[in-house]
This record gives sequence, C-alpha cells and structure tokens, in this order.
Amino acid sequence: MTLPLSGLLVVSLEQAVAAPQATCRLADAGARVIKIERPEGDFARSYDAYVHGESANFVWLNRGKESVVLDLGKPADKALLAAMLAKADVFVQNLKPGAIAKLGFPIAELRKKHPRLICCSISGYGESGPYTTRKAYDLLVQAEVGLASITGGPEAPARVGFSVADIGAGMNAYQAILEALIARDRTGEGTAISVSLFDAMAEWMTVPLLSYEGGHPFKRIGLAHAAIAPYGVFKSRDGIDLLISIQNDREWRVLADKVLGDVTLASDPRFATGIARVENRAATDRLVGDAFARFDAAALMALLETADIAFARVSDCAALSVHPHLRRISVDTPSGPATMPAPAPVLEQTRRYGAIPKLGEHTDTIRAEFLNNISEGERP
Repeated sequence: MTLPLSGLLVVSLEQAVAAPQATCRLADAGARVIKIERPEGDFARSYDAYVHGESANFVWLNRGKESVVLDLGKPADKALLAAMLAKADVFVQNLKPGAIAKLGFPIAELRKKHPRLICCSISGYGESGPYTTRKAYDLLVQAEVGLASITGGPEAPARVGFSVADIGAGMNAYQAILEALIARDRTGEGTAISVSLFDAMAEWMTVPLLSYEGGHPFKRIGLAHAAIAPYGVFKSRDGIDLLISIQNDREWRVLADKVLGDVTLASDPRFATGIARVENRAATDRLVGDAFARFDAAALMALLETADIAFARVSDCAALSVHPHLRRISVDTPSGPATMPAPAPVLEQTRRYGAIPKLGEHTDTIRAEFLNNISEGERP
C-alpha cells in the first residue's frame, strides 16, 4: 500500500513532545523522517522507563523514524545536516528561538538556498514578541495562558493531566505542514512556519477569554461545565460516578420526564431554559443528584441510554486499559513490542506502524547515503 506522504523526506532536529508529535504523524502517513539527536539523545528517552524499560513518551511519538546522532558543534556533522537539508522536503526543529541560526542554519537562509523546502519551527512563545526568548515547558504555558485558572476545582488551579500545550502545538504544526505541502504542489514554493505552545493554547482559550471579556468569567467548578447545567458528575445508589450532559432544552424535557420522573420540571421557570438552569445550578444539580441516588449504576445507565441522554462513567486508566471501545496498535521497540491507543482517524485500509529506533541506530547508513553531497574536506 502506498501511503499519502510516501517519497517525502522530513529532517527533524527535535526533542521532547511537540515536534516529535508532528513528525510522528508525518511518519505514520508514509514520510521518511530522519530524527536528529544530540549525542546523549532526545531527553524524552529518559523521561521514564514504563514500557519495557523505554520511555512512554518516546515510544508514543517516535515510531517509524530513523535516529541519527550528530554533534552540531562539529563542522563535519554540520555538513552532513546541510547535505540532508539539500534533499529534504520538510525541516522541523524545536530548539529555542535563535539557536538554529547560531548553529549555522538560519531559517531565512535555508529558504533562499532551498526554495522548495518547508521549514517548521516550534517553540514556547514563537519567533517574535516580548516573550520569545523565555524558556517554556508545557505546564509553564498552561499557567501563563490562563488554562490552569479554569482547570480543577474551586480550591486551586490545576494542570491538565497530560502535555496538552505540547500536543496542541505539535498537531498545529502537522496541520500547517500538510497545508504547505499542498500549496507547494501548486506553486513549487516552500515556506517558513512558526508554531508556539502559547499560541496553540491561547486559541483553545478563545471561549473562556471571550466570556471574560463579555463580563462572564469562567469559574473553576471541577467536573462540570461553566456555561451548561446539568453537565457534571452525579453518584448512583451504589456509589458509581456518572457524568451527564444536557446540551439544550429539548434534552432537559426528556431528562425531566424519563429519568427525573417529574414532567413539570420541563416548564418550571427555574429550569425551563439553559440560562435559567445555570442561574439555578445548585437546585438543578440537587434535583438530578436526588434522582440518580435512587438507582444502581447499571439500571441508571440503561435508563439514560433508553432516553438517549448523553452520559459517561467517570473512568481511570485502569478502566481505559480494558475499555471495550479502545482501539490499539502494536509498535516494535528496542525492548519488545508495545501496544498503545490507535491514532484517531479510522482509515479504509489498515496501516502498519514503524518501529521505535535505538539512539543513533541509523547514523552510519545515513552518513553513507549522504556523503556524496559533501566535499572531501568536510566528510565526517
């Protein structure tokens, strides 16, 4: 099976999560991804040792890549990178702004020298602006952009439970690269792309920001929705937490009749509209909580499903591990196969996924392949 990006060469000077997220998707789609690592390796390799002794983050985001170790303080290794870039379709890097230029590869010069090259730079705050030189990691950006202020319960701000800023930036970079590849097919020209963790999260904060600027700031209310009620967690008689979501007044009327057992609540002015239910959230939630407490979870879930009310059981990772709806893929790692959740798109044709490379596994073959593009005096 020929994959959509087969024949494309991606060179990525990457580490951690955001850039590997983007290039992992490119590799999944068939691109050849050469991952440039420093001699000690991508530091994500040592985040943990939870997957056969390998890092869970690294195993998730580096399948199907070729690992090449370069010391870019050495002229010969710089020459080898230059030779790879001369053949590349896409160059991805997530060094601190300015670092790639100091190494001798300023993006503007690469674009002049290689007009078809698509260059994507990923950083905490982007290539311009007052914070551009500030060091940034995922949780720092969650705090800076205000995401932490609307996450968690009333008592304190909280972190989203995984690296959402990194992942958001990586997926934005992947999308922008695909757009640039389509544009290049039409124009023959590459482009320069800059994606920041801050911008990725700031865009996702649009609704809370517009709500604040409209005089209605979000409040932290835990597993509930600041602008919709009832939309939260309620406990069954046997102590199981179930989360329901009533998105509109029609659904409220169904809930009142089929689950709460009181059809008059549908026309009660305290609850008849979404705005009224939010204004009377405590009373709304009390009605739902009292009704749910009359049923064991199994009976309650059957009732909700019959009434076509949106609900979910509040699960943990143990429940996800055996969830009947979870799709998995298998990926080879240096220490043995690992299974993990499958990428979200379900494709007509089954896709096989590449292996996780050992550090520097492909260095020698890459050197040999690209030596023809390096003069005798610069050969490693």
